[in-house]
Amino acid sequence: MLRRLLAAVAGLLPALLTVPAATAAPASAAATPATASAPARATASGAACADPAVRTYGPATVTGAIVGAAVHDGRAYVVTRGPKPPVLAEVDLSTRKVIRTATLPDGPAEGAPEGGWATAVTGGKVYVGTYPVPDLYSFDIATGEVKHLRSFGRNGGFVWSLAAAPDGTLYAGTYPGGRVFEYVPATGAVRDFGVLAQGERYVRAVAADDAYVYAGLLDKAKLVRIDRATGKVAELASAPTGVGAVTLHGDRVLAAAGGELIDVRKDGSDLRRVTLEQGSIDAPAAMEDGTVYLTSRPDGTVYRYRAGDTAFTRVADAPAPGDESRRIHRLDADTLLGFAGSGGLWWLDLRSGASQFVDLLEAGLPPGTERVQSMLLVPNRALYVGGHFVMEVRDLRTGDKRRFRVPGEPKDLVRRGDKIYAAVYPSGQMISVDLRTDEVKSVAFLGHGQQRPWDIEYDPVTDKLLVASAPLGANLKGALTVVDPDTGAVDSYVDVIPDQSLMSLSLDSRRGVVYLGGDVLGGGGTPPTRTTASVAAFDLRERKVLWTVDPVPGHRTFQDVKVHDGLLYGVYKRESGTWIALDLATRQVVRQGTIAGYGELTVHRGRVFASVFRGGGNAYELGAEAKLLATGLGDEWYTNPQLHFEPGSWYAWALVGRELARIRLDPSCPPLTIPPAGG
Repeated sequence: MLRRLLAAVAGLLPALLTVPAATAAPASAAATPATASAPARATASGAACADPAVRTYGPATVTGAIVGAAVHDGRAYVVTRGPKPPVLAEVDLSTRKVIRTATLPDGPAEGAPEGGWATAVTGGKVYVGTYPVPDLYSFDIATGEVKHLRSFGRNGGFVWSLAAAPDGTLYAGTYPGGRVFEYVPATGAVRDFGVLAQGERYVRAVAADDAYVYAGLLDKAKLVRIDRATGKVAELASAPTGVGAVTLHGDRVLAAAGGELIDVRKDGSDLRRVTLEQGSIDAPAAMEDGTVYLTSRPDGTVYRYRAGDTAFTRVADAPAPGDESRRIHRLDADTLLGFAGSGGLWWLDLRSGASQFVDLLEAGLPPGTERVQSMLLVPNRALYVGGHFVMEVRDLRTGDKRRFRVPGEPKDLVRRGDKIYAAVYPSGQMISVDLRTDEVKSVAFLGHGQQRPWDIEYDPVTDKLLVASAPLGANLKGALTVVDPDTGAVDSYVDVIPDQSLMSLSLDSRRGVVYLGGDVLGGGGTPPTRTTASVAAFDLRERKVLWTVDPVPGHRTFQDVKVHDGLLYGVYKRESGTWIALDLATRQVVRQGTIAGYGELTVHRGRVFASVFRGGGNAYELGAEAKLLATGLGDEWYTNPQLHFEPGSWYAWALVGRELARIRLDPSCPPLTIPPAGG
């Protein structure tokens, strides 16, 4: 079903996405040449510097992914994730079709909304809280009018959660201040309840009744109650991990924290806890009779809980396998409605366990261009682009395009033979993709709380996959994980750099050593114990750390590291713009400089290249100094900006804005200034 639905989406974007063979100079009429005034001169690859240096091919990946969701009067309201501007769509639940859409306009604050996690319905209006600008919007159900109401912070913030009290007053949980704001629709009055816990950044969930607001804190792993009249804060329960969802029924509050459901009276008494055997809880929802339905992540199985139960009861297999549940709603006594984060609705018959799934793109949601998670070039064959719960493939021989679903966000990709392996967030899962059939299989889970895989490489000597990762939440300890791609066996080296997560790794397969780049902030939310990010050399044969060094004091996060010709090149993130080259023999920094921002390193034809955020989106060659090769690539990657060079040439596949582009990055040519792409 889903394969068929996704195939239908590919048909929505026919002409824009035709890609010529990678070995030929593209000649598309829709191509966008870079500006250039230099005279033509031959390059090492035989191309001329005055030839068109940039071709764009339309959106790199499109999406129907959603975050916020609500139900009201026979209609579902969903908010998209990723495209700018975000779309609010109204779905008729009887016909299962999108019947109306509206965009959320850019507000006055710096930045632009890309989605809305938080939704609530009250007083005939749908309210939406957005990110990465933490703003509040309203959508009038009767007229379709959209209004920007309020900003709750600066660009880079989130309205993570939104709840309407019985009197219509709204409560918004925000990041990064970890605050709850009150908004009165009738007057526009705003009230800030202040810091709920020292050092907290995320109010991930809120619920409200006549007297109180109940908030789930992610970093400090607490369920708290706020007195609406006095603003007094009381702790109702602590949790083993961050509290990500809160729902109410009668005199009880139910909150999800990882795999644990907290069930407590509103006064903090009669605390009960029930835990899933494996996985974490998604979207718990209390029904009128007190039954709580929920799904488990990452598999998506549906469970039931009733007050007093000591275990969850399995209701049905996953209606949307491997997906995230944004909301669950009971339509009638026998039917549950679920909202899948990848962009779909599912209906579950509680009597039979049978389910139906409708893809929102097929139902009429306009496809939007999203930020790219990852990219991999299979030379002369195909280009793979990772999006949100989807992989898009462009056949470089025919120009055809296809897409298929994957269980999460592929943060990095690597090839081994006829398979691609992806490190997936938020499950911390390794998956394989068959190059011949597009078959997706689960290989292994990293475990140990390592849900943020950042970098992956394949070691042909040991035939193993190497993964660098960070934990979620208030945890400093990252891991190097060695995965057997055939058996799924996992060897984990947690805290391999003490009190640092891992953002990057680089393999020297001849020496059997992998070099690791650290981050002192870990998963965030807890004070670091160190002030300087480390590099560690790890022996894959002996499975031990050979040495650790702190190259630049006070620099806290390596975004990427890459070994080449006896040097380890590194780009820092928090101290954006710093790059180094570390002599591996002496462990001393022998080169250091500044570039526009941070991103990913690539070694090609004996040279080291960097593609970075900021300054318009730039590409450099790193040698004795940084040489600018191109500017104007944009800042639209979701993870790290990447370059994927074609073997034997200076052409690389990358992004210009959010469009796929093939760019000439010949170091012997003058720097390119690339005009903005569409979308």
